[in-house]
Amino acid sequence: MTTTEPTQPQNQPQQMMSLSFSSQMSKEDEEMARSALSAFRAKEDEIEKRKMEVRERVKAQLGRVEEETRRLASIREELETMADPMRKEVNWVRKKIDSVNKELKPLGSTVQKKEREYKEALDTFNEKNREKVQLITKLMELVGESEKLRLKKLDELSKSIDTE
Repeated sequence: MTTTEPTQPQNQPQQMMSLSFSSQMSKEDEEMARSALSAFRAKEDEIEKRKMEVRERVKAQLGRVEEETRRLASIREELETMADPMRKEVNWVRKKIDSVNKELKPLGSTVQKKEREYKEALDTFNEKNREKVQLITKLMELVGESEKLRLKKLDELSKSIDTE
């Protein structure tokens, strides 16, 4: 029994240091989680802003192309009513407009596809983040319970030493 008495007081400071260290780590983990969440939100806002800018540019370009198509269609009608020496150039411009329209269609599809991919990735990220928060909460509960049990056991050991 004398061999266990000296080791118990030595273990007590180590356990206290371990408890304070794990508590400090939890605080650091929480701070790191908050920081990561803040950074994620900032990046998410930036991505949303860029996405909106691209969407607006595509809409503006589509509007300009449609407006230009209508304008050229009316010009074409006027040219067809009279003999036009620039008919070749008008046809060239029409072909160019059709070409631009064909290029815009896949771009619109690409934008929609990327938006879907972004939403899926964001949903997955949010789900994993929620899972992490739940695990951190569970860890904190377990650490708290462990600390209580160890303190209770230390009190019991201390009382048993005092009674002997």
